[in-house]
Amino acid sequence: MLKAALSQVNSRSLRLQFNAIRALSSAHSTGSNKYDVTIVGGGIVGLATARELLLQYPNLKFCVLEKEHRLSIHQTGHNSGVIHAGIYYTPGTLKAKLCVEGLKLMYKYCDEHGVPYKKAGKLIVATEQEEIPRLDKLYSRAQENGCKVEIIDGSEIQSIEPHCRGLKAIHSPETGIVDFGLVARTYGKEFEQKGGDIKLAFEVQDFKQNSDPKYPVVLTGNHEYQEVQSRFVIVCGGLYSDRLAAKSNCDQIPKIVPFRGEYLILKPEKTYLAKGNIYPVPNPALPFLGFHFTPRMNGDVWLGPNALLAFKREGYKFFDFNLRDSIDAITFSGLRKLVFKNLSAGFGEIYRSMMVGAQVKQLQRFIPELSVKDVMRGPAGVRAQALDTDGNLVDDFIFDSGHGSFGKRMLHVRNAPSPAATSSLAIARMIADEVKTRFEL
Repeated sequence: MLKAALSQVNSRSLRLQFNAIRALSSAHSTGSNKYDVTIVGGGIVGLATARELLLQYPNLKFCVLEKEHRLSIHQTGHNSGVIHAGIYYTPGTLKAKLCVEGLKLMYKYCDEHGVPYKKAGKLIVATEQEEIPRLDKLYSRAQENGCKVEIIDGSEIQSIEPHCRGLKAIHSPETGIVDFGLVARTYGKEFEQKGGDIKLAFEVQDFKQNSDPKYPVVLTGNHEYQEVQSRFVIVCGGLYSDRLAAKSNCDQIPKIVPFRGEYLILKPEKTYLAKGNIYPVPNPALPFLGFHFTPRMNGDVWLGPNALLAFKREGYKFFDFNLRDSIDAITFSGLRKLVFKNLSAGFGEIYRSMMVGAQVKQLQRFIPELSVKDVMRGPAGVRAQALDTDGNLVDDFIFDSGHGSFGKRMLHVRNAPSPAATSSLAIARMIADEVKTRFEL
C-alpha cells in the first residue's frame, strides 16, 4: 500500500512538473500559435529587436521564443555590466558607430524606464613606458569616434582612483555600469505590455515548411505540444546561433566557439580599492583584452576576466563538460589555428586560472597594494566567440538566411560582437533596417 501511495505521489509530481513547464512555455501567450514575426532567443539582442520591431509595426503580431524558464540568463546575465563608450573600435566601423550611439540610447532608456545605473567612469592605464604610444593611438581613435575622453597623467590618475598607479591614462567619464539582465527583462516587459507574446521553456528544435502559405515557417519545440507558425523568423541565438542557422541550411561558418571568462571578486572590506573601471592598454598581439577592475551595481568589484576554452556552451564551472560541445570545438580547424597562433598566451591563461596569485600579480600593475588575501573566486561567463576557418575572431555583424524556401523568410543574426549589450538598442535598429530590406512586412 505504501509503495502504491508513493507511486501515486511520484506520478502526480511528474504531472505537476509537466504542467508547470507547459504553462511556462505558453505564458503571456494570446492562445494562438500564429505570428507575423517570431524572434528566437530571449537575450538582450533578441528582446531589443522584438521591442524595436513592435514599435515600428504595432499592427503586426510578434512572439519571442526562449529555451529557458527565465529571460536573459546566459550571456546577458553573466557579463561584466559595463556600458562601454566606444573607445576601442576602429573609426568608421559598425562597432564604433553602434557603441557610441548605443551608449546614448542606453542611458536615455534607463532614465525613461527607471532602470538604475551609475556613470562610474573608466581609466585605461599605461603602467609601462612602452604602452604609452599605444595609449596615445587609442586616444586619437576615441576622439575620432566622438567619445568624451581626456588624457591624464599619474597624479591625475590618483585624484580619480587614489589606489591606482600609472604613468598616463585615458579617462572616460561617460563609461557606466548597469545590470544588463534587468535591462533585458525591462525590454521584455515593455514588449509584452505593447502586445507581444513571450513563450518560455520553448527550445527550438527545427524549422519546417508549413502547408499554410500565409504562415510558411513552422518552429517546433522540445515538447510535442510546442509549435509556432510564422510568416517571418529572426534568430538571435547567441551561443547556439551557428547550430540554429544550420537547421535552415545556412553556411557552417562562422563557427561559435565558447570561451569562459572567470572573475575574482574583491572582498567586501576591500572594495574601496577601486571606485570605477580600471582597464589595461590593449595589446594588439593578444586576442582578448586582459584583466581589469569592474565595479558592480550591488557594490561588488569584479577582477578579470581570463579567457579559457569552455568545454560546454553554457559551462560556467571549470569542470563543466558536454561531449558534443567539446568535439564541435576541438575538431574545428579555426580553433586549432587560433590556439597555435596564441600558444604561449593560452598556457598563461590556464596557469592563471589555477593560480589566483598569478591573476593578482597582473592586477597589482595597477593597484600595487592588492594582495591574494584581498580576493576570492567569483562567477564566470561564457562568450559566444565567432571564428572563421583561419582562426580569426570575427569582429563584425553577420546576417544569414536559410537556403531554398527559407531564404526570404528567415534572418539569422550569426554574430553580434561585444559590446552587444551596450549597443543593443542601436543593434536592434540595424536589424530592423535589415528586416525592411529582406522581408515584406
